[in-house]
Amino acid sequence: MKYFVQLFFLTCISLSTFAQGKKFETSREIGIIGGTSYYIGDLNPSQHFGGPLNLTTGVMYRNNIDRRWSIKGQLLFGRFSASDAASDDPWMRNRNLSFRNDIVEGAIQAELNFIPYQIGNSKYPFSPYLFLGAAFYSHKPQAEFNGQWYELQPLGTEGQETSEGGDSYNLNGLAFPFGAGIRANLFSIMAISLEWGMRKTYTDFLDDVSGVYVSPAVLADESGTLAARLADRSLEREGQFGDNAGQQRGDPGRNDWYSFATVTLSFRIGKLPTTCWNQ
Repeated sequence: MKYFVQLFFLTCISLSTFAQGKKFETSREIGIIGGTSYYIGDLNPSQHFGGPLNLTTGVMYRNNIDRRWSIKGQLLFGRFSASDAASDDPWMRNRNLSFRNDIVEGAIQAELNFIPYQIGNSKYPFSPYLFLGAAFYSHKPQAEFNGQWYELQPLGTEGQETSEGGDSYNLNGLAFPFGAGIRANLFSIMAISLEWGMRKTYTDFLDDVSGVYVSPAVLADESGTLAARLADRSLEREGQFGDNAGQQRGDPGRNDWYSFATVTLSFRIGKLPTTCWNQ
């Protein structure tokens, strides 16, 4: 991420010089968002657009400061999921975990156009852009068992809130979105944007998987039999006592990421459709 941030700010400095002293007009937009989402974590370590691609929807508001800079606020609703059964790694297939996670994100982003752009203005009809921002998200990892979906965080599948574990992980967090897109005018008051971006998080529990297996007897006794069953769904167990207690369940050294790839239809507000930009 640090290289993207460096590129973003170096581009900002260089392109801002072209905007200085030039006449521009501000504009505002509202829009609807559709697309898909996925995550990078213990059940999908590296494959972008890996796993099922689920529907993402949302709304946005954009304030175009000038033809280079915009500030956008948006609210997104998405789902990502993954399954060890789809992996090529024999160890992951044997682990046999799966999950889905519904996420709600509110974000504010700064956007920088590579070339001058203005919605509804035929002189500046399109531009690729970069964005960087901050987001607050809420998530809810779940797993399916016997045809029913259960929320995983209250169960403490890695011993949270038991004598073998620490505190429960947080279901809300701060993320930093960054990415790129391209936008173009469709009509005098309408534009389309294609955008892809990653979210850096500070949690390893978007998938409810991070550390080691704890004793299934402790889990069953202190958190219930459902917690014990969902914590270890291995096809074959490696421990000397017929369970996986103490064995690695996930990789606590890497936090999870999530991503949205979206299409936005936006509409210019604040000017009549017949108003020219030079009026």
